[in-house]
Amino acid sequence: MSLKARITDDMKAAMRAKDTERLATIRLLTAAIKQKEVDERIELDDAAVVGVIDKMVKQRKDSIAAFEQGNRPDLAAKEAAELTVLQAYLPERLSAEAVAVEVKAIVAELGAELGRSVGPGDMGKVMGAVKTRLAGKADMAQVSAAVKAALAG
Repeated sequence: MSLKARITDDMKAAMRAKDTERLATIRLLTAAIKQKEVDERIELDDAAVVGVIDKMVKQRKDSIAAFEQGNRPDLAAKEAAELTVLQAYLPERLSAEAVAVEVKAIVAELGAELGRSVGPGDMGKVMGAVKTRLAGKADMAQVSAAVKAALAG
């Protein structure tokens, strides 16, 4: 079953259960998916849907931080509930150690391709390669830190 089909099934189940908070979050998600499909005139595959979910998760995390800083625990709690629903659709995340191992392997591959050692100036090339390989599998902030550490060391 594709991720989009699973989301649609979960939306129907939330309707039947009259779970309004979960239903509202799933509707936001389906709207974001459909918007991306309409904008780009394509049918999104599971990897692209994970990208949309990742973006929404990042927005929720940023909102939670802003609401907590602004002393609005009610809004932060609402965003946290949405975050929980969205994270259920993401694949299992890699640990920090696994991310570091993947990044080191990619840096070694790029070094072999370029025929020289990869340095801090190659951050963009490394991040591009890492994003394609680890999209949806790891938190990109964690990946960025691992790339910086690998390029510095």
